[in-house]
Amino acid sequence: MGVVHGAPGEGYVMSSSPESERPRPEQQRGDLYETALTREAYVREKRLLQIELLKLQAHITRSSERVLILFEGRDAAGKGGAITRFMEHLNPRGARVVALDKPSDTERTQWYFQRYVAHLPSGGEIVMMDRSWYNRAGVERVMGYCSSAEYEEFIQTVPEFERMLVGSGIRLVKLWFSIDEAEQRRRFARRGEDAVAQWKLSPTDLASVDRWDEYIAAEEAMFVQTDTPALPWIVIASNDKRRARLEAMRCVLSRFDYPGKDPLIAHAPDPRLVGRPSQIHHEGERPTQ
Repeated sequence: MGVVHGAPGEGYVMSSSPESERPRPEQQRGDLYETALTREAYVREKRLLQIELLKLQAHITRSSERVLILFEGRDAAGKGGAITRFMEHLNPRGARVVALDKPSDTERTQWYFQRYVAHLPSGGEIVMMDRSWYNRAGVERVMGYCSSAEYEEFIQTVPEFERMLVGSGIRLVKLWFSIDEAEQRRRFARRGEDAVAQWKLSPTDLASVDRWDEYIAAEEAMFVQTDTPALPWIVIASNDKRRARLEAMRCVLSRFDYPGKDPLIAHAPDPRLVGRPSQIHHEGERPTQ
């Protein structure tokens, strides 16, 4: 399936990545490109973007800013892989990943957001959450891990919770990695066949395979309530892992001003792959209004 996209958001420009070679078996094919991004071009562009991330980190350290990036999206959409490329060369003293396990018995008795608050960034720090409080809007709702009342309380209060975070000075970025159903099934199958990747295939993943439509409905409801001009979701079409990783970096870099920023590298992301929920969706899906 391809990606259907609406009008690009303001400020987005087209990527100028070199893409001239014919695809080879190890290359990722994109939804909207006639040719795949070669490994050589990907590695070269990734390095340039990682240099920009280091410039951004140095600025955040000096200015004592606090940055929180949520990596959300569908199962097997490439969130973890994107985080790995973000962190590859960053100084671990000023950047960390938060990937929480299911709530403990004690945490289940607490305010829902409490265990996430404990991991918010301090001054000069970048925190990347591999999934976040939005578990309640997705997997918990679809798989029945929370009650209807718990879900309704969450969806009504999360906008205010995020406004409080931003009001306290936290720079919040919400990324949503999106793949189509066929690609998700392919990735699940590959994980099941790969001895070193089977840990990524959880019982919940296996149970959710046949609940695609339910997840789509939950996603649409979440966007309606939580995608706002002040706190927007940024959707990244991720059937092509390589391009998704590069564009995710640009999503973050383009939101900050920092010394030495190279506008030829850290420019706005490609609007064919990145946009608001109303702009980026796969064939067969309804755009969020």
